[in-house]
Amino acid sequence: MYAVHLTVGAKVYDVHLAAGKGRVEMTASTGTTAARMPVGSPGRRTALVAGVFYLITFLASLPAVALIDPVLSNPDYIVSAGSDTRVIAGCLLDLVNAVACVGTAVALFPVVRRQHEAAALGFVTARVLEAAIIVVGVASLLAVVTLRQQFTATAGTDAPTLVAVGTSLVAVRDWTFLLGPGLVPAANALLLGYLMYRSALVPRIIPVLGLVGAPLLAASAVATMFGLNEQASALSAVLTIPVAAWELSLGVWLVVKGFRPAPILAGPTA
Repeated sequence: MYAVHLTVGAKVYDVHLAAGKGRVEMTASTGTTAARMPVGSPGRRTALVAGVFYLITFLASLPAVALIDPVLSNPDYIVSAGSDTRVIAGCLLDLVNAVACVGTAVALFPVVRRQHEAAALGFVTARVLEAAIIVVGVASLLAVVTLRQQFTATAGTDAPTLVAVGTSLVAVRDWTFLLGPGLVPAANALLLGYLMYRSALVPRIIPVLGLVGAPLLAASAVATMFGLNEQASALSAVLTIPVAAWELSLGVWLVVKGFRPAPILAGPTA
């Protein structure tokens, strides 16, 4: 007699073949397939790396906002004593956030491309675009720091002109913040949310958060662009919650549980 284990959905069946008797017996075992992949498997490592990158985006971006506040809230920062070290530290964290954004896409692409390659490539492209926009904003703030250091101690410096230049550079950063972390993540949520929902690599409630939150986030950003909403308003904060919850819950799940068993994991993941 030969025994074969057959997995159908979440059930594991024991198929017994009796040689020469023409009889096949199939019984369902009491267990189910594992809720996560074995530790050390390529798929588990891929999920862990992607999840860590998602968590890094939160750990880097949240303190960065507080650190760069002096240059954002003080129009005369460029001609004042300044808090350059603090601002540079915040810019560095934003760069870490940008790198982590790209890291999430690079880590997940080999897996999600099996579900829909065009959508997966679109997700990578949108994530890289988001990172590039963030870097432009960082460069604008670092330019403010450089101008403050070079010209504030110089005799005869035209302070009003410097203030105008500094204000312009901060305005560039404000627009990058609206377009980068404010608008592009809506496209990310739609693309990756679709891929995760169809592949069932994670519980479907997680991508549903992204799919529901994406149009809300996009609406908030577009309303701000046309002056119908303030970027720092309570409404903007509420409309951001679903996408923020989607990315945070996805990162935590991938780190703690990894991918759920799914047909697209049948081949090598890296």
